[in-house]
Amino acid sequence: MDELYAVRPMQREDLAMVSLLDQLSFTEPWPKNTFAYELTTNYSICQVAVEQSGNVVGAIVVWLVVDEAHVATIAVHPDHRQKGIGAALLATALLIASYRGATSSLLEVRVSNLAAIKLYERFGYKTDGVRRNYYQDNQEDALLMTLPNLDRDILRNFLPPNCVSMDMMR
Repeated sequence: MDELYAVRPMQREDLAMVSLLDQLSFTEPWPKNTFAYELTTNYSICQVAVEQSGNVVGAIVVWLVVDEAHVATIAVHPDHRQKGIGAALLATALLIASYRGATSSLLEVRVSNLAAIKLYERFGYKTDGVRRNYYQDNQEDALLMTLPNLDRDILRNFLPPNCVSMDMMR
């Protein structure tokens, strides 16, 4: 059985692990102070997935822009992928966004990131377009994907049994 983990709001004490996770996951990680800034805004939903040991194994930042949830970043530690953590993070953040007034979601994803695209498609995201040369490191294109309806019942179904999702309304 997989280890139990919790999805909870990101805290200042998580920032070093979140930054490391970001560096392990992306060729263009966010600057270190960006996550700290996101914790101070009213429009950011910042969540982490944490093992019982306290290690951060996943993180997500979603921006709430009027009635739209924009997935700014999501990452799962390479040693913990394919365990439902990404789905739990995304479902939790989108549920929180829906409680805060979001009715839809959008995101950009590298065209080569097939695992992420598959995850988003499971949630119901559809490709609406391509942002040419979106990524600065290699000029890779990004798919623009949208989820037109944040259905709370459907989103709750993505919370796996080995995940404890906390502070849903935060």
